[in-house]
Amino acid sequence: MKDVDGNYGSNGMKSNYGRMSARKRARMKMIYVLLDGVGDLPHPSLNHLTPLESAYTPNLDALARKGRMGMVYTVGKDIAPESDIAVFSMLGYRFKDEEYPGRGVVEAIGAGIDIRDGDLAMRGNFATIDGEGKIVDRRVGRNLADDEAKELVKAIKDRVTLEGAEYELVHTKGHRVVLRIRGKSILSADISNTDPAYERIKGMGVAREEHDARMSINRCKALSNSNAALLSAKLVNEFTEKVISVLKDHPVNERRRGMGMLEANCILLRDAGSRLPKVEPIASKYNDARFACIVDMPVEYGIARVTGITVLDGGGMRDYEIKARRAVEALSRYDAVYVHLKGPDEFGHDGNARGKEESIEEIDERFFGELLKHTSINSDGKSSRLFIVVSGDHSTPCIKKAHSADPVPLLVSCMSSDYRDDGLGRFTEREARKGSIGYIMGYDVLSKVFSIMYSSSPPS
Repeated sequence: MKDVDGNYGSNGMKSNYGRMSARKRARMKMIYVLLDGVGDLPHPSLNHLTPLESAYTPNLDALARKGRMGMVYTVGKDIAPESDIAVFSMLGYRFKDEEYPGRGVVEAIGAGIDIRDGDLAMRGNFATIDGEGKIVDRRVGRNLADDEAKELVKAIKDRVTLEGAEYELVHTKGHRVVLRIRGKSILSADISNTDPAYERIKGMGVAREEHDARMSINRCKALSNSNAALLSAKLVNEFTEKVISVLKDHPVNERRRGMGMLEANCILLRDAGSRLPKVEPIASKYNDARFACIVDMPVEYGIARVTGITVLDGGGMRDYEIKARRAVEALSRYDAVYVHLKGPDEFGHDGNARGKEESIEEIDERFFGELLKHTSINSDGKSSRLFIVVSGDHSTPCIKKAHSADPVPLLVSCMSSDYRDDGLGRFTEREARKGSIGYIMGYDVLSKVFSIMYSSSPPS
């Protein structure tokens, strides 16, 4: 099967985990943590260290000293992925050319929108444009309040209609929205983004590592001559133009203008999808391993629903202690708990290396510190073993202010006395490059981890 990087490999290959006895499997547990956008490059403000290298992370480093490490190209060697396709990949999913359904559909599912094959779904950002239509800020300064966004969405739904189609617009978090358009005939995802910071490659969204932040909104174009694609592009452009008209003098923007804040006066759209995803359930993929997750964003809820992962309540986005405790508690019912922590990515997008360093330190103290307090990682080689796996979904280098194709570090840690570690001291990009796991692809991570768990397991 051919993956998005054009390679052939072992998609769907069963892990050794399924060949363990039930007794042995019951003693093997995993907490799998993805730190959003944690990978980075050396930065001048950090004495040319990465935020991970510069940060004080005693808990991650304690795990590193009892771990094996490597580096991961989360989707492909030359791909700067968005989080959706990267998370799918880090969970072991690979998609053939044009097989990926698009982030818009996944987010619509995560937001609870009624979505059917032939509908058009897109991810959107409230954004700021100037009088000439140039983009000032793609995220409204990251300070659009939820009640402001909901007020703007209501105004759009009250005043914007589309010729020959109906739509659903849902605010999710902050500046983020999801749009679903349903026409009288089927619509097509074979269209371009209006957001100039991203492009579509083989059905997935890919960040443009080099783009002019002051570009104008792209006009949506059909990427084929099909009637469905032409109609979809027309409807997206109609929606975009009418939204700009409605938002121009909206009271929310008048208030923000009076307070010296950026206006939310347009919506940038990207990552079109027009069919429901069909993937193997994750339990089937890993031989009936029971998976749960603690996630915050609609796209992550969508991925969980598509793959059959049980979603657990982990409190608010920065309730790190709660997330850690809930992950540990869930191990009594599940074999693996996947935790996605958003923090570092936003600072990467903002080019704030110090802020990213501090975010990593906060996660180390409040999440990993709490996690280590509440886990009984045994050293006798006989009782239940917990493996803590840490990586990222992609790199977001502060010097680029965007996702990049740079690999991310991977750590597979277990405190058991007979677990063979790499003898390395810190969880950083520099140390991970020396690790015994080497460089691997994201879709191989969990199979690799289960293989390590299996080979490290004590006798039944």
